[in-house]
Amino acid sequence: MDNFSYLAQSAFPLVWMLVPAIGAFLRARHAPTTRERLEIWQRWWAIGALGFGSLWMTVAFLAFPEVMATAIGFERTPFLFEIAFANLGLAVMGFRAASASARERVTIGLGAGMFLWGALVGHVYQWFVNGVHSPGNTGGVLANDLLIPAVMIILAVWSRKLRPATVA
Repeated sequence: MDNFSYLAQSAFPLVWMLVPAIGAFLRARHAPTTRERLEIWQRWWAIGALGFGSLWMTVAFLAFPEVMATAIGFERTPFLFEIAFANLGLAVMGFRAASASARERVTIGLGAGMFLWGALVGHVYQWFVNGVHSPGNTGGVLANDLLIPAVMIILAVWSRKLRPATVA
C-alpha cells in the first residue's frame, strides 16, 4: 500500500467528526443563546458523528467484510457481522440522541463509550503488542473511538448545567 492510500484510509474516519463539527459551527453562529448553540452542537454531533458514522460502519462491515477485515488488519471472521450490528445499535442511539434530553444524551454517550472505548483499547493493544499498523486499526479510528462518546457526554453535561432551575 502506498503512503497516500494508507493516509487516506487511515484519515477517512475523521469525516464523521469533521462534517458535524463544521455543520454545527456554521449553524450555531447565528443562534442567539448559549443554550441554543449547545443544542445545535448536540444534535449535529449525535446525528452526524455517532448516528451516520456508526451507520456507515454497519454498511461497510455487512457489504464489504473482506475490505473491512483487511483495513483493520485481521482475517475475515464471523465477528465482523457482530461488529456491524454493534455499530447499528450505536447508530440507533445516535439518531435517538438528536431529540433526547440532556440526561438521556449522557446515558447514550456512556453506552457508546463502553463499546468505542473498549475498541480503542483493543486497537492500541493490537498496535503495540502485535504490531498491527493497518489503517483501520490506527489513525482516525483511534480519534473517533475516543472523542465521539467523550464529546457527546461533555456537551450533554454542559447542557444539564445550563438548564433552567426547576421548581420543586
